[in-house]
Amino acid sequence: MIMFDSLNRDYLECYGAVFAKTPNFCRLARRSVVFENCYAGSLPCMPARRELHTGRTNFLHRSWGPMEPFDLSMPEILKEHGIHSHLASDHTHYWEDGGSTYHTRYSTWEGFRGQEGDPWKGIAGEFPDRDPNLIQHQGYRGKLYCQDNINRTYLEDERCHPQVRTFDAGLEFLEANRDRDNWFLQIETFDPHEPFFSYERFRKLYPHAYHGKRFDWPDYAPVQQSEEEIQEARYAYAALLSMCDEQLGKVLDRMDEYGLWKDTLLIVNTDHGYLLGEHGYWAKNYMPLYEEIVHTPLFIYDPRCGKQGERRTALVQTVDLPVTILNFFGIQVPKRMTGQDLEDTVREDKKIRDGALFGIHGAHVCVTDGRYVYMRAPARKENQPLYEYTWMPSRMVGFFSRQELMQAELKEGGRFTGELPVPRIPAQCGIPAFAYGNLLFDLTQDPGQEHPLEDPETEARMCRLLTGLMKQEDAPAEQYERLGLLEYL
Repeated sequence: MIMFDSLNRDYLECYGAVFAKTPNFCRLARRSVVFENCYAGSLPCMPARRELHTGRTNFLHRSWGPMEPFDLSMPEILKEHGIHSHLASDHTHYWEDGGSTYHTRYSTWEGFRGQEGDPWKGIAGEFPDRDPNLIQHQGYRGKLYCQDNINRTYLEDERCHPQVRTFDAGLEFLEANRDRDNWFLQIETFDPHEPFFSYERFRKLYPHAYHGKRFDWPDYAPVQQSEEEIQEARYAYAALLSMCDEQLGKVLDRMDEYGLWKDTLLIVNTDHGYLLGEHGYWAKNYMPLYEEIVHTPLFIYDPRCGKQGERRTALVQTVDLPVTILNFFGIQVPKRMTGQDLEDTVREDKKIRDGALFGIHGAHVCVTDGRYVYMRAPARKENQPLYEYTWMPSRMVGFFSRQELMQAELKEGGRFTGELPVPRIPAQCGIPAFAYGNLLFDLTQDPGQEHPLEDPETEARMCRLLTGLMKQEDAPAEQYERLGLLEYL
């Protein structure tokens, strides 16, 4: 599995893009099956990775957090069945409080420092980076930007970049194990996630005139920049994407050189996309989950059928990938996994679901049937009742507060927890989903999602589909009340 972060399918030539240069993604498309209707599930980063382990949706129960004691883990199941799983990654969130139990599920793992605001290299006091040529930021994000400027001073040699080191480690594993069976390798890079830091030879692929301050890391905020600045950020993203493309090509070269196509399953995927000014927003998380964020690229080569250069239209999701991997190794899939095996979908575009469920904890709960997208907002402004179900009360960085933990109550377990009782802690969500309201889009007539529909009949049908999928995922009872869906139970 080669996994990228924040990979926007609208920037890939094999998905119709004309802006970014991605020849190795095109090469991959010729050697694999390309999925036209793949959707994220639980967002953002760590919730998506929890799906890759557990094979089920988690955003209805929990925000960003570690793997739980009751969670199933695909790489750990492989390990238990004698399949060596190895993770090579520069995704810094694995080594924070809110992601600290993921990498240890693998048989072996390697991590590489320096991405984003990773607290990696230390310079005490005020770092002299208050360069008038840089856009300045305050507060928590300002600290991240300052740390990133420190980190970049140690990455002047391209060979030291964490993305390159991650792929080099993956290639080293391939070299060592190319003649062995029963292994699973996950090469996972944080890129092209922001900041869009790459090197001059990639930036030269996109010649343009820009004389403003460095702008390769937009804030998570509505767009307030000039058109020139917007284009600069898009060029920076494209340059970093071209760097990712080159690393992908190195893996494809080894697949060719070592003859791995004859017996090796290859999956290339991402956790979610990214807004680069579309709909008037930067980034993700705080706005409605538009197609640029949740409609993701996916490529699979399965040696059991050998299909290449074909497209698939079936509706698939992140939760299907761990199930597919377990089945590939002949391991019985636990009943608690709700994802579906993609073998027959790769082979002949077999339909495996009527709808795809996706969202962020406490925000909209969304569903698509492939044509319509429906985003259900909280029924009340206070966005309650809402709880976190967790034995691992930590956030991205730091723990739940003492006051929050004092309100915890032990609840009976269900299918989601494998019947293990679990603490329930009152939660808040800062995403203003109520203000956006319920949103219904027809992707056939309005692919850009510019004109929300007023169609009570279709909305009711999508509510029934949404409620059915929530039941399948053992959604907590209060979620139906929070969303005003009790009449559909």
